[in-house]
Amino acid sequence: MNINENAQLSRRQLGIKVGQFAVASAVAGMIVPAVHAAGDSNVQIALVGCGGRGTGAAMDALKSKGMNPRLVAMADAFSDRLEGSLKRLNGEGSVADKVKITNDRKFIGWDAYKAALDTLRPGDVAIFATPLAFRATHFAYAIEKKLNVFMEKPLSSDGAQSRRLLKLAEEASAKNLKVGVGLMSRHARHLQELNKRITDGAIGDILLMRGYRMHAPVGSMRSTPKPANMSELEFQVRRFHSFLWASGGCFSDFNIHIIDHLSWMKNAWPVKAIGVGGRHVKAADDGTPYIDQNFDSYGIEYTFADGAKMIFDGRYIDKCPTIYHSFIHGTKGSAIASKSGDCGLPASLFKGQTPDDDNLIWRSTDKTHPYQNEWDDLMEAILQDKPYNEVKRGVEASLVTSMGRMAAHTGLEVTFDQMLNSEHEFAPGIDALTKDSPAPVVADAKGMYPQPQPGTKTREY
Repeated sequence: MNINENAQLSRRQLGIKVGQFAVASAVAGMIVPAVHAAGDSNVQIALVGCGGRGTGAAMDALKSKGMNPRLVAMADAFSDRLEGSLKRLNGEGSVADKVKITNDRKFIGWDAYKAALDTLRPGDVAIFATPLAFRATHFAYAIEKKLNVFMEKPLSSDGAQSRRLLKLAEEASAKNLKVGVGLMSRHARHLQELNKRITDGAIGDILLMRGYRMHAPVGSMRSTPKPANMSELEFQVRRFHSFLWASGGCFSDFNIHIIDHLSWMKNAWPVKAIGVGGRHVKAADDGTPYIDQNFDSYGIEYTFADGAKMIFDGRYIDKCPTIYHSFIHGTKGSAIASKSGDCGLPASLFKGQTPDDDNLIWRSTDKTHPYQNEWDDLMEAILQDKPYNEVKRGVEASLVTSMGRMAAHTGLEVTFDQMLNSEHEFAPGIDALTKDSPAPVVADAKGMYPQPQPGTKTREY
């Protein structure tokens, strides 16, 4: 990735531009007919991307309140993924009666998303849970069809796709469409309360935040070679966590939640990042070399405009402890945002910097599930026709995550502006991709894919 030192669009300019558009959107909202306004409490859903996260999102959607949801179409590039997802949904007693999938509503192929969305009416909901490389393409078609959208995180892995998504977000608001993004921490009620208390000054000015996401390399093939009967493109899409173009790699896909909710506690995004990372473990137990594009450990230092720091450590190594922790340190006290799964229930505030019960000021009690909350919030916005568009925040969270990843992969300091305005695109021409297209990256003679080389290039590999 070539870094553009003379960024054409600064963060401040971006805020002005989006702010100006908000006024236009407000006017547009008065003249665009409301979809699924109060009184029409039925919504149809199409699922595009039938992996584990897509299936989970569909379950949460079907459990949501107030809109009598029905799953009426499913689409995936691969039939086994779709059939596996459908089997899970039909086996889930709490939603099975809301799954209305007949054989003519199962769509397979690289353009299957179009057929699935074509079954919906304006105002229905499309779920996008494919690898992020396809997010903008699918979102553009949903806007054309006047559909409300829920899209999984991350949204982008480079500046070019980020800018495209920001423009599409404006188009969606102009059409009075509601768009949710799968950054469920923002819908965790205990974190909402923590943010309010910190914003109100409970721990003073934030000086330092720390985040840790550590687990096995879930979803990455690491040392698994491509099967002989599988195309290179299919292999990379199926193993998307292993490839930067498809997912932003393990760093973007797994770490965005903690990076997002810590930035939220600061009510700001970092302006720059530096980082380190590497492959401490280079082969599987049987000696087969790791061939993917991920480092197995990362250490990032983010800096905010006021000089405050956010330290993030990530690790993806088998047989090590699983950790999902985040902490905030202020001039008057400290906080635990997460210290477990499910966004880290409970959240806590403490006097001083020692997080023990003797110093406890407050501990959250809400135990509602953030994955369900995000769907209830989206459906409420649709039913009541309230403004609702989380794309800008989702893009910014994706950008901040990407700039940390890029800093580690290149050995360079990377700023928010540089990340946003870079012309580099991991997978240009993604709209025209078919099953016969060449894959965006290729392996060398030893089966190794291009890997990050800090200090040798001003791009990620």
